[in-house]
Amino acid sequence: MALRNAVMAALLEGEASGYDLAKGFDASVANFWMATPQQLYRELERMEAAGLISARVVLQEKRPNKRLFSLTEAGLAAIHAYTAEHPSKPTTIRDELMVKVQSVDAGDVGAVRAGIAERLDWARAKLARYERVQARILDGRTEEQHLAEAERIGPYLTLLRGMAFERENIRWSEAALKALSARTAFHG
Repeated sequence: MALRNAVMAALLEGEASGYDLAKGFDASVANFWMATPQQLYRELERMEAAGLISARVVLQEKRPNKRLFSLTEAGLAAIHAYTAEHPSKPTTIRDELMVKVQSVDAGDVGAVRAGIAERLDWARAKLARYERVQARILDGRTEEQHLAEAERIGPYLTLLRGMAFERENIRWSEAALKALSARTAFHG
């Protein structure tokens, strides 16, 4: 999948500046796609040149003018074409921490435990952020009400996937730390 598709998906929420997209990426598509602000700005330039998005300049006092991007008809057609394509194979996991865990028996157990503990903290923080986004989206409604009534449910469905992913990261990290602690205590 190209960054272009993730940017177009984010722009379905409405007009946004590059800064807003970079900031909002964390709340909208970061649970399934990561990009640096520099990558995002380069992609916006390419998308504008390709006619997938248009930009309008908003004049600001005491701040640089900002460009607000929105999808064009060609961009909407590109999203439609993209979603009609047969999905590619699921992403292959390439995780350096897993290589270290695989090697823990001959490696530095303390460093591996610290890496797992860091992953656990990161997953807990990310899940908490996702839960705040969920509460904002639901805004007092039940999940069933939202899914039945909302104009767009794609962002909520991807949020649920991101939450499930982080919950699994938490579950695995806690189990791995427990196993390493027990093994260290047993083997002294």
